[in-house]
Formats: sequence, structure tokens, C-alpha cells
Amino acid sequence: MRFATQNVLDAMSPANFPLVNPVVLERTMETGGDNLMRGLERLSSDLEKGQLTHTDTSQFEIGENIAATPGKVIYETELFQLIQYAPTTPEVMATPLVIFPPWINRFYILDLNAKKSFVRWAVAQGLTVVMVSWRSADESLTHIDWDSYFQAQIEAIDVVRERLKVPSVHTIGYCVAGTTLAGTLAVLAERGEADKVKSATFFTAQVDFQHAGELKLFIDDGKLQLIRQASKGGYLDGRYLAAAFNMLRGNDLIWNYVVNHYLLGEDYPAFDLLFWNGDVTNLPAKWHEAYLRDLYRDNLLVEPGALSADGTPIDLTKVATPSYVQAGREDHIAPPESVWKITELFSGPIRFVLAGSGHIAGVVNPPEANKYQYWTNAGASDSLDSFVDGATEHPGSWWPDWLDWIEGHDPKRLKATGVRKPGSKANPAIEDAPGRYVKMR
Repeated sequence: MRFATQNVLDAMSPANFPLVNPVVLERTMETGGDNLMRGLERLSSDLEKGQLTHTDTSQFEIGENIAATPGKVIYETELFQLIQYAPTTPEVMATPLVIFPPWINRFYILDLNAKKSFVRWAVAQGLTVVMVSWRSADESLTHIDWDSYFQAQIEAIDVVRERLKVPSVHTIGYCVAGTTLAGTLAVLAERGEADKVKSATFFTAQVDFQHAGELKLFIDDGKLQLIRQASKGGYLDGRYLAAAFNMLRGNDLIWNYVVNHYLLGEDYPAFDLLFWNGDVTNLPAKWHEAYLRDLYRDNLLVEPGALSADGTPIDLTKVATPSYVQAGREDHIAPPESVWKITELFSGPIRFVLAGSGHIAGVVNPPEANKYQYWTNAGASDSLDSFVDGATEHPGSWWPDWLDWIEGHDPKRLKATGVRKPGSKANPAIEDAPGRYVKMR
């Protein structure tokens, strides 16, 4: 009721109506109504494409000034491509890093412009970075289900191990890909193959959905039925999901743009983060329904053996892989108290870090920006509150803290030659980064 009422109040704000917004009235008189004519054209265009415009998309080209870190696609399946980035240091860490971004968005949230790119920064620190680029669902992927993404993560880990001739890899799972990474680690542990992963890092990832925030308001039997009806082609159009996320921050992501660009007629900003936010991705219907039902609604992932993946039961308490868990203090998609729950389930060593800001800015926070802060606590904590009570605040980005943690698990280095160079004779490539899949709509 609070959520619905707040959305109604946001929509009813006098600022959203031209006749009672003094700034809009003044602009209308100044321009002779040109602002409203421009706004109507934009509204018509947005209605036609079924999506609110947030930025000037003409200023961005994938592979040119966004998702532009040099690399090669070294492997692909019908569901994903593997991008290995070119080394920029004479030596690299022996253990490569495999990043699993969420497939509800494009991977380049971690490779925006050169100053913001986590990928470019990690490569510059001497890491061999391999990124998974998920394919947006269409009619050809209607068979993709719950098991498919676990199988894909295991396949990616095995391909990188074989391709780069290493026994294990570091891994990162962001948001929903972190949820499945936790399950993947449990599957590998159950199969006696846990040593394939040297470490796991979780960016704002949930495994226990008891405190999953306002997104749970979109999950009940009635809403699941609506989602089924919207997914009759075998996949859910990403515009539905974008609208749901926009509703979580209605003033910031809906009404602010209605006023500025429909009513005032102001030009759209050229903002790479908003370009990414509008680059929607379609979801396979079978997987999406299982995820919402079994995790968000029924919270089965925390019950040992209640779910399985690729024929193997999932028991998160068997995960002993050293893990780095990052949460955003102001995260409205994966609330920090929800992310914290992973520390109560895994049996291995965990470093928990609470970062300033939210689901995106809390992760994409390069050290050079000198923004926000993060908190650590070397003592034992049995809850997020006790962690915060005894935590030490550090200014700036948590990325260097993570790098120190990674180097603690991987001190060995080797020359950045041979298979460490994608596209070489020893490591042939399919195409240049960022690849075809990220451009498919």
C-alpha cells in the first residue's frame, strides 16, 4: 500500500502538469509553446517504441566510445560469448578472472567509458579478464530454462581453464549472475570440483530473498500470471522489466524526465550510464518464471536440496570457496541486509564490504573518481547491524581493497604472451570485442 500510494502521489505532483507548474508556464510563454510541441513529439516517439527515453542515444556507439576496451571473442554458444581482453602489462596474474554480468542487462555496465570501466582498470592491474556477454532472448532461445545459466557458468569456467591452461579461475557474479554463481559453486562442491574456482566475488548479489526489498511487491500469483501472458512468445520483452525498475525510483527515472523533456523541452543529456540503462535485454520465459517463483516468492535457494541445477542438488552451506561479498548501502534492488545473508550460509572464508551508494554507483566507482566510501570490519559479526557498529570507514573506492584480496589468493605472475593474448595463433579469436551478441536486440 505504501509503495502504490507513493507512486500515485509522485504521478499527481503539480510539477507534472503544465498548467500548474510555473516553470513550464514561463518556458511556454518564452518559446511560444515550442517546448510543448517538442515534448509531444518525444512523447509520441516514446509511446511508439514503448520505452521512456533518458539520454541522447546518438552520442554513443557500442565498441567505439562505450564497451570499447580492446579484446577478442574467443568462444561462443547460442547463449553467450566469451570476451578475453588484451593485456596491457608485461606480466599478468597466473589465475584469470571470469566475470558473469547479469543477463537482465548488457555486460558493459562494467565497461562504460575508459574512466569508469572496471574491466579496463582490472586489466591495468595485471589481471587476465574474461567477460561473459549474454545473448538477448528471442524465439530461438525459448528452450532456455533454469538449468541453462548454471550450465553456461560451468561451461565458461571450464573453457577458460582449458583455453588458458590453468587449474582454476577467479570469478565475479553481479546481481542475478551472482545468485546463480552461488548455486554453481554449490554444484561444483557437490561434484567434488570446487577447486575449479579459486575465489568468488559477489557484486550486490542475493541468495536469501526474505528481505529482497520492493521488487518482491511485483511477485505474487496474479503478477506471475501477467508475466506469463506477456511472455507468450517464449521470452519477456526487456521493456517490461525496465518499466518495473523505473517504478522503483519513479521521481528519478520517470517524472523527472516527463517534466524536463516533455514539458520543458530540454535537450537530453549524453550520459553513458543512462544509455546502458535503456539498452534493454529480453529474458527467456522459462528461466524468468522459475527465478521469480522459486527464489523471490518461495525463497527455496536457502533450503538445502530444495532446488537442483544440471541434475545436482544445491546446498549453499557446502560452498567453502573464499568469497568477497560487496553490498551497496543505498541499494534498492538488492538491499544490503539481503546481500548480507550470504555470509550466514557459506562455510568458507568471507570478506564482506559495504560500499557507499547503490546498485550501480556502489559497484561502478573507480578509484580516480574519489567518490563515496566503503566500510570493513575485521571482527566477527552476526548481523549487518553489528558489522556496521564495529566497521571502519574508508574514503573512496573499494576496488583497491578487492585487488589486495585477489592478490592474496594469487601472488604468482607470468608473462603476458601466448594464450594470454587473445587472437594469437595459440589463442584464436572469433571476432573483435565487444562481439555481436551485445548488439543484438
